[in-house]
Amino acid sequence: MHFVDRALARRLESAEEMPQIHHAEWCQKNQPTVGAAVEEISGGHMIFAGLGSPIGRAVGMGFAAPVTAAEMDQLEHFYFSRKAPAQTDYCPLSDPSLLELTKQRGYGIAELNNVLVRKLEPTERFPARTEFTIRASTPDEALAFSSILRRSFFPEGGEPEGFDEMFSPMFAFPGSLTFVAEIDGELVATGAGMIIPEHKIVGLYGAATLNEHRGRGLQTAMIERRMQAAAEAGCEYAVIVTLGGTTSQRNAERLGFRVAYSKATLIKQQPA
Repeated sequence: MHFVDRALARRLESAEEMPQIHHAEWCQKNQPTVGAAVEEISGGHMIFAGLGSPIGRAVGMGFAAPVTAAEMDQLEHFYFSRKAPAQTDYCPLSDPSLLELTKQRGYGIAELNNVLVRKLEPTERFPARTEFTIRASTPDEALAFSSILRRSFFPEGGEPEGFDEMFSPMFAFPGSLTFVAEIDGELVATGAGMIIPEHKIVGLYGAATLNEHRGRGLQTAMIERRMQAAAEAGCEYAVIVTLGGTTSQRNAERLGFRVAYSKATLIKQQPA
């Protein structure tokens, strides 16, 4: 794997930054009552996509220069003024000033993930599959796509309100990849992603397989299909962000992905 320096890490962070930006911008145009917003900060972006939405935090801070106290004030005002907790991502390649300032201001860890990366080769080809079909998904399948994600991640229910509708906008994002797998005409697995041409990165996400069809290599093939599409589009690296020790990480590592670094989402609740 290529040595991960600060410049490469900044490119990798775009895999989570740009989908959130496009989601918020979609909300601004199509759901203005949500109050979505995007602003630049410290070389990255602050994103807000509505109260209670899992989409919306600052990404990319502290790669171009040290983070200042004034920028932390800006971050907190952006979120607190919208009655939301202030959140920002931090990784070992971020400038240490970001960690120091969040420590001083009482931030805690909301989430800890591994960032996995794999170099892409334009000439690489993957084995053909005959036991199922993988094809591009279409906007009219958005709810069916989301349903597979919901049934995979929340088999007993308890998903966030509006979960199915949350994924529909990604079909309209520039550079979006949306694939489904079919067996005997039934949709059984999903895989999504985003090609970010300015960084030559593809972020892979939205991977799910219905429980009764697991163990058949569907997600391995889904990763391969998206990597090939991204390589053909000129991407140099594929990125997957996932919790450590998960099936997603195992599937990715089997295909040559390696952990570039771990990253934390730091959070501070709005003062009472």
